Amino acid sequence: MRGLAYFCIVSAAVYGLAGMAFGMVMAASHDHTLMTAHAHLNLMGWVSMAIYGLYYHSVPAAAETRLAKIHVGVTTLGLWIMIPGVAMAVLGMTEGPAIAGSLLTILGMLLFAARVATGHRVVA
Repeated sequence: MRGLAYFCIVSAAVYGLAGMAFGMVMAASHDHTLMTAHAHLNLMGWVSMAIYGLYYHSVPAAAETRLAKIHVGVTTLGLWIMIPGVAMAVLGMTEGPAIAGSLLTILGMLLFAARVATGHRVVA
């Protein structure tokens, strides 16, 4: 495994470890206020990135396209903005980053859907 698939799988593992650590801190402190941010980190970071990585590993021609690279970049940026943004929203600070990150993450999923829908054809 190499390239985009490798990046996605390694990212998924890092997000999974971060999500587990986040959960352990919440459990140890008995403060589950940020469980929504924890859940988003696990689902969007660990699960979605792992699925993206497995897809790009299974369809290596798809991983070589510009669309795939844009997909992973947009998704990664969205996650980096969304997770702290959700925490900030839960803490009553601001909802702006959660909204912006969520929109980027949704755009990332749309790009992935477009990449999958084009099948094995190599597109821009």
